[in-house]
Amino acid sequence: MRPRTISEYLGQGHLLGEGKLLRSLIETDRVTSLIFWGPPGSGKTTLARIIAGATKSHFIFFSAIMSGIKEIREVVKEAEDILKFQGKRTILFVDEIHRFNKSQQDAFLPYVERGTFTMIGATTENPSFEVIAPLLSRCKVLVLNPLADEDVRQILVNALNDRERGLGEFELAASEDALSFLAEQAGGDARIALNTLETAARLARDGEISLDIAREASQKKPLLYDKGGEEHYNVISAFIKSMRGSDPDAALYWLARMIEAGEDPIFILRRMVIFASEDVGNADPRGLQMAVSALEAFRLVGMPEGRIILGQAVTYLATAPKSNASYTGINEALAEVRKSGGLPVPMQIRNAPTKLMKGLGYGKGYLYPHDYRDGIVAQGYLPEQLSGRRFYAPKESGYEKSIRERMAWVRGQREKTNDPER
Repeated sequence: MRPRTISEYLGQGHLLGEGKLLRSLIETDRVTSLIFWGPPGSGKTTLARIIAGATKSHFIFFSAIMSGIKEIREVVKEAEDILKFQGKRTILFVDEIHRFNKSQQDAFLPYVERGTFTMIGATTENPSFEVIAPLLSRCKVLVLNPLADEDVRQILVNALNDRERGLGEFELAASEDALSFLAEQAGGDARIALNTLETAARLARDGEISLDIAREASQKKPLLYDKGGEEHYNVISAFIKSMRGSDPDAALYWLARMIEAGEDPIFILRRMVIFASEDVGNADPRGLQMAVSALEAFRLVGMPEGRIILGQAVTYLATAPKSNASYTGINEALAEVRKSGGLPVPMQIRNAPTKLMKGLGYGKGYLYPHDYRDGIVAQGYLPEQLSGRRFYAPKESGYEKSIRERMAWVRGQREKTNDPER
């Protein structure tokens, strides 16, 4: 059922619609080297084949999994011979280009520059991270989206009716509910949809694919989640931002997505510990206790009961008052240290364990706070060059509001004359 022309191709209207970039490049025969970035089953390979056919180019399929430098040289020779003896250009389709290492990707560079072939790379991973910069700069990156449910549904209908390449000879019918279910379960992946339809066709009774049969054929829907790839970072990002945005429902959803896809719960819990300090902070100091306790409790209990612990910790952190004041405070302090270097410790707060150090003035003039009313003294603790500098700015959220009020009071007391308590 692989489409052979643009007119048969479904989806990616932002690239192939009338007047859109890729359609214009194909119709004017001005296709340059491209990288297709999109999820599995979105039509990357098919689109490359259509381009080759439309531009009357020789097509070479090249898999990063099965190939190396030796095979690259062989492909270059084939492309040169095709151009020399047949006058045809070559489109080299590099499947899963992100699996090539740096030296292998480097090997393509001179031939892409010379125009020995037009390279179309396909990747499910973010090319910004997985494709070397020199090669990336010579290719136009086009993003392919997961297919919309209506496009997948039409692909299924076409497969049921096509007698040459599809299931038309079996004269099967599928209920509207079954088609909608199969389209939805495919998650925008045409390959999954067609494979499931083929299974459903084998299970069909009396020439009809019912909703029950579609469900039986589908079994468990595989989730798009590569623990080493971009979707991993997309989902964990959505999880953290949902907690930061105080949305426990969204946070629970993304947590469930990670659990169902097989993410390591310890990884999730470690991120929650970081979140508890970075985003909740002193607005609710119990947040860090909750996250650390959840980590230890999970190690004790494990799955599947551990999901309950995860759920409790996530909902607590998501609904807790938020402050990143501690996070920004340490960052600003580090930036100051890197800028100003090792400024001298004020003499009055230096340690003076020896007679010599005392003689040099170490610790001289130090005021012991416990000897003064309320434990507050007008005494500087920062290097002289940073006197008055503030790094920690408590917010008006949760417990940090109390901290803010106390710090304002402390600063007011310091402005008064030191008043001994005894």
